[in-house]
This record gives sequence, structure tokens and C-alpha cells, in this order.
Amino acid sequence: MDANAYIEKIATAACKASAVLATTTGQVRDDALRACAKAIRDSREKLQTENEKDLARSDELGLSEAIVDRLRLTDERIEGMAVALEAIAAQTDPVGQTITAYNRPNGLRIEKRRVPIGVIGIIFESRPNVTADAAGLCIKSGNACILRGGKEAIHSNLAIAETLSVGIRSAGLEGATVTVIDITDRAIVNAMCTAQGLIDLIIPRGGEGLIRAVVEAATIPVIKHYAGNCHVYVHSDADADMARKIVINAKCQRPGICNAAETLLIHADLAESGGLAGDIIADLLAEGVELRGCERTRQINSTVAEATDEDYRTEFLDKIMAVRVVDSLGEAIDHINAYSSAHTDAIVTSAVAAADAFVMAVDSSSVMVNASTRFSDGGQYGLGAEVGISTDKLHSRGPMGALDLTTNKWIVTGNGHIRQ
Repeated sequence: MDANAYIEKIATAACKASAVLATTTGQVRDDALRACAKAIRDSREKLQTENEKDLARSDELGLSEAIVDRLRLTDERIEGMAVALEAIAAQTDPVGQTITAYNRPNGLRIEKRRVPIGVIGIIFESRPNVTADAAGLCIKSGNACILRGGKEAIHSNLAIAETLSVGIRSAGLEGATVTVIDITDRAIVNAMCTAQGLIDLIIPRGGEGLIRAVVEAATIPVIKHYAGNCHVYVHSDADADMARKIVINAKCQRPGICNAAETLLIHADLAESGGLAGDIIADLLAEGVELRGCERTRQINSTVAEATDEDYRTEFLDKIMAVRVVDSLGEAIDHINAYSSAHTDAIVTSAVAAADAFVMAVDSSSVMVNASTRFSDGGQYGLGAEVGISTDKLHSRGPMGALDLTTNKWIVTGNGHIRQ
């Protein structure tokens, strides 16, 4: 197989589709999204049948329990895909929005408007719902998309793609508006990353290894969605019940998701004679979480394993958590800025000054105050869904919705103006 020729063929078709899509009305795109939502609901049994084929291969592929959880399409998750598409459709159309407009002293009218990016390539792993979310956000923002999922979800992704095509075509849009690649060969990734002039942007969403491979190969712009090494810091004045609930939720609700907490930082005042620190550690152990802690943590509970420096840098994506006792808010902030992947970090505190200092100093795309890191999500932020969570600073950061999949165009209107 010639991967470059294959990508050139489908990307050329996507370019044509994007040109058509960019001139459609918001109503047409919203109708397509609602039709896709209906098709998802109507195809529930088919989607689950295909998903079972992927789940049956999980042992063969050596997938962890947390990754298998991400892969599974339950009734609730299928309904969630449909609801997300409808929520995206209900949002204000970002295409054509005027960002700024003003008149110059010479009479020229200057406008800056939002326009689609063009063709977006999205490379992702494990979670088949990304197929529907990414396609929906690209349609809403007027972009054609080429989606390449992992081999562990190939049957699920192709079934979702076939289902979406029903809705897309029923609204009169080009079939190449959304393309899901049916080849899992790694050569496809390199071909996508070097398709200059055909694919305008690559968004990798998955493990750090995948993202680094994409960044190293790419000759076109990339928005990175690096690892979710997220932290929860429990400050000295934290409400005990609140802290315990937030830590358990952040780590245990879905440990295989990028916004699950991987490191717990606890103020030293809470570690005296066990205290709240001991209660939280006991809570985590009761939930089956393997803990790896500093020496002061191990003095609180001797069953905690010794943590290495690498543990504090690791996105476990499993029921494993690193723990460290810190002497101050400043030490917690320094630790986070040194080890965090700039995804999502949280503080639990009753002090407004401490919360403000944390928010200002922690350099992450989302910073939570008295809330679980699990809320770092496009749907939870009211975006309907997300194409991913960018840990870059340009051009978008944090959960990326339809608005983040646009760029801008300047429109200058004169009346026979010429420059002297």
C-alpha cells in the first residue's frame, strides 16, 4: 500500500468537501448534526455489535482495564454521542462571526471574521466516541475532517462513521465531509502529517508516544493534546469532607481518562498524626488505588510504596496515584509547574487568597478551585463536546469546541480607495 497516495486521494476529496461546507448556512450544518444524532440512536444495536468485536480483542492487544473502559460503548455512551451532536447543533454558529469591526479615518471599513480552517486531520486512540464528537465539531465549524483511530477501536469507529454518513448525506453535504480511515498501518499517520496543501491542521489525541511521533513527523501545523498528568492539592484549610470527595472523584470515577488526577499533594499541617491526609490515603486505598508516596506520606501509612521522581511525571491512566506532602502553597505550585503536563490542576481550599494565588501561578490550561479535575471537559464546559484538550498555548488551549476550530479572515471595504 502506498500510504502517501492513499492520503492524497482522500484528502483531495476532503478539500472539495470543505470548499462546499464553508459556503453552507449554519442551518444546513445544524440539520446535518441533528440527522447524525438520529442515525446514532437508530443504529445503537449495530454499534454495540461492532464494539463487541473490538472488546473481544482487548486481551490479545494487552489493553488495561482502564483502556477497555474507554473503549466500551454502553447504551449511556451511545446516547451521550447523540446528545453531544444535538448540543453542538444548538450552539451559535461560529462561522462568519465578526470578531472586530471598525472604520478608519480614511473611510476604509475593516472587519475581522471567523472562518473555517479547511481540512482537519485528527489522530486518536481508544475512545470511539471521539469519532462522533470530532466529526460534529468539524461540521459545525465548517471544516471537513479526516479521522484516524487506533486499531483497538477499528470496528467501532467504522460503524460510527457509516452511521454518521447517513446523516451527512441526508442534509445534502458531501460524503467526504467526514472520512474515517479504515487502515491502521502506522504509515498512514506519517502520510497525514506531511500532506501539505491538503490537510491544514493535525490534532493528535492519545498517549504521549503517539503525540511525540506526530510532532516529529509533521510538516504541517499540529495542536498537541499531551498527557493529562493532573494534580489535586489539598491546602491546610481545606474542608475535610469536600477534600475527600474531590480527591476520590478526581482519581477513581474514571481513572483511564486524561482529566483523572495522577498526583495528590497534601499540606504538611494535614499530615500531623495522620489527620485529614491519613483519611484521604485510607479512602484511596479502600477504592483499590495503588499509592506511591514520598517519605512523609509513607510515615502516615506504611503500606504506601516509595515514589520515584518518574512517578510524579507519569500519567498512569489507571488506579495508581503518586502522593507528596508539601510544606506550603508555594511548594505545591512549584511542584505542579515542574511536573504537570499543563492539562488540569486543582486546589481544595477555603481561603480566597490561596485560591487566587493558585489560579494565577499554576500554568495549566484548566485550573480548578474546589472542584474535581474530571470537570475539565468540553461537554462540562458547555461546548457540546470537544475535539480534544489542548495543552499548547497557540492557537487554542484547553477543551476545544467548534469556535476553536476556526481561524480568521480580514475583510476590507473601500470606495475606490488607493494607497498614496
